[in-house]
Amino acid sequence: MADKVAIILAAGVSSRMNTKIAKVLHEVCGRPMLAYVVDACRSAGIEKLYIIVGFGKEQVIEKFNGDENIVWIEQTEQKGTGHAVMCCKDQLADFDGDTLILCGDGPLIRPQTLKTLIEKHQSEMPAATLATAILDDPKGYGRILRDSYGNIQGIIEDGDCNPQQKAIKEVNPSYYCFKNKVLFETLDKITPDNVKNEYYLTDALHLIIEAGHKVVAVTAVAAADAMGVNSREQLSEAGKIMQGRIQDKLMKTGVTIVDPPNTWIDARAKIGQDTIIEPFTYIHGVVTIGNNCRIGPFAYLREGTVIENDVVLGVFTEVKNSTLCDSVRARHHSYIGDAKIGKGVDVGAGAITANYDGKQINTTQIGDDSYIEPGSILVAPIQIPAGSHIKPGSVVNAENIEECKK
Repeated sequence: MADKVAIILAAGVSSRMNTKIAKVLHEVCGRPMLAYVVDACRSAGIEKLYIIVGFGKEQVIEKFNGDENIVWIEQTEQKGTGHAVMCCKDQLADFDGDTLILCGDGPLIRPQTLKTLIEKHQSEMPAATLATAILDDPKGYGRILRDSYGNIQGIIEDGDCNPQQKAIKEVNPSYYCFKNKVLFETLDKITPDNVKNEYYLTDALHLIIEAGHKVVAVTAVAAADAMGVNSREQLSEAGKIMQGRIQDKLMKTGVTIVDPPNTWIDARAKIGQDTIIEPFTYIHGVVTIGNNCRIGPFAYLREGTVIENDVVLGVFTEVKNSTLCDSVRARHHSYIGDAKIGKGVDVGAGAITANYDGKQINTTQIGDDSYIEPGSILVAPIQIPAGSHIKPGSVVNAENIEECKK
């Protein structure tokens, strides 16, 4: 979609979150909120993104460093959504396509919603198209104003609503698609005539309508998806919703999750068919689990872990940045960090890899078909040959491996 770009608003300061971190970098199921918005744009076919940054701009830019299709635009003063978009004027002044405008603190956005918005905009060819939501409790959201024929008359912010307008349930979750030329011509005309003395993007819609241009809306945003995150409570709620999506997707691909409410799985994790995730398992980071595994209960899998097929990890087993090859067993109270565990290895209860020497992380390799008996401590760096049988309670280092064999 070379004729379409997206502007993502990510400059705001969230006083309600009481944070020194840029709001859009707060994580939902292991990923920054902004990452979900970026991914949704890409999945909807939009490659070129203009991201407005302000508070914590260095943090945000560093987090997404290397993405060549992001143009970073600084909003030095926080004067509202309309002002934020105006910061892109120099970059988009000559662009003759369509511009989507989205909020970076809306992690529950779905690519299909953006596709529906774009399709509506393309089919009816208005100056602007909105994707709206119907909420039982619309408090905090701008209300959609329609005439008796259902035509869009504008949006009024929650703080500016009269009692009758506050009762409107159709809201604006801030999914917009504009003809770019009309958008920037209109932004030049808005004034900060509101309670907060800010330049509202919604005021541009009123001016577009007053100028006789066509504006349409499609009710395409599910109620749960409309949530923006402006507090720690909303961050937690967004995480619960996202966790449900992650687990539903995994279960549809053949993963058994015994107790979903008591399981947490990172959005970046990949889990194979017929694997069983037992209760109170916590999977955090880029973790890959193969087919026919049994994980947990009370297992903790951390960043960089690769679990191959037919692996069993039991009660209170922790794995970090390690590869466990096919048919490994580590059933009880084991810690495996920065290691490669060969095929068919049995790690006994309480056995650990001592991967840190006080100065640096060291690695452990265990050859195929070895048995590490309970209570063993493998002091890295160390390589255990294939077929080894380490005596229970041994403290094994590179020099005494032979002494510790059974």
